[in-house]
Amino acid sequence: MAIETLAHTQTADDDDPLTLAEAHAWCKAYTKERAKNFYYAFAILPEDKRNAIYAAYAFSGLVDDIADELDDRAEQERQLAEARAKLLACEEGRRSGPLYTALGAAFDEFHIPAEFFDELVNGVEMDFTINRYETWADLYQYCYRVASMVGLICTSVFGTHGHPRARQYAIDMGIGLQIVNIMRDVKEDAERGRVYFAAHDLAKHGLTADDILAGVYDERFIALMRQQGMRAHRHFRSGKRLLPLLDLRSRMCVNVLQGVYAEILKRIEKRNYDVLSERVSLSTPAKLAAIGKLWAGAAVIRPQ
Repeated sequence: MAIETLAHTQTADDDDPLTLAEAHAWCKAYTKERAKNFYYAFAILPEDKRNAIYAAYAFSGLVDDIADELDDRAEQERQLAEARAKLLACEEGRRSGPLYTALGAAFDEFHIPAEFFDELVNGVEMDFTINRYETWADLYQYCYRVASMVGLICTSVFGTHGHPRARQYAIDMGIGLQIVNIMRDVKEDAERGRVYFAAHDLAKHGLTADDILAGVYDERFIALMRQQGMRAHRHFRSGKRLLPLLDLRSRMCVNVLQGVYAEILKRIEKRNYDVLSERVSLSTPAKLAAIGKLWAGAAVIRPQ
């Protein structure tokens, strides 16, 4: 990637003086470089919310890079412990480097509970010690930590008019997104020795973790993926109930996020769940067309 791995950049930049505007610009550039789906979705937000979300995404990228780009377990643990310590310092008002300067401003303005970020780190930490899951309940905990926490962070920034079910809708939206990630990234995860299908679900379709690692694509795999897709659809249906609880621009942002992933799921289904021969994604023109349609769709949703 053009921007250095965030874990390394933060260490190098921690003592360099910088303005809040520079910190926000760094997080924005990092998000654009690393995840254009998210970058385009966030672009519709007003500046204060956009800056907060870019900072939150950058922290998520930091811990994700530690898990995925480093091979040395001791170094992974060291850097993750460092991230936790800096997160605590950030919450307490001691900030340095672009990430924690920008994240600290988000804490100050939107009062995001720091435990959401800590729970996100707990989820990433699971990748150090767990690469198999026995039941959907076990895998759900992982998805809840690495994806639903992002949803709760976002709703802390967006605001939901105090609706009693808003938290659950945000959680479900995150679960749906993560299931689509799992379905799309079967091959890449297998190359890292990871299987994000519960053993119980695999056995139900006559499969084992070794079959997933070997890249088996047959009627059993198709049935397994169809089950995962149905699960994602259920969570998306619940998660979309969040949309009327948001102001217009936040609603447009969330609709893009869920809509782009729903389109990826649709393409996986059209390919008869073949995610092994080619990565399923949206081209830039298709993505931009979808974003325009999703923005328009969000605009006609009546707020509650």
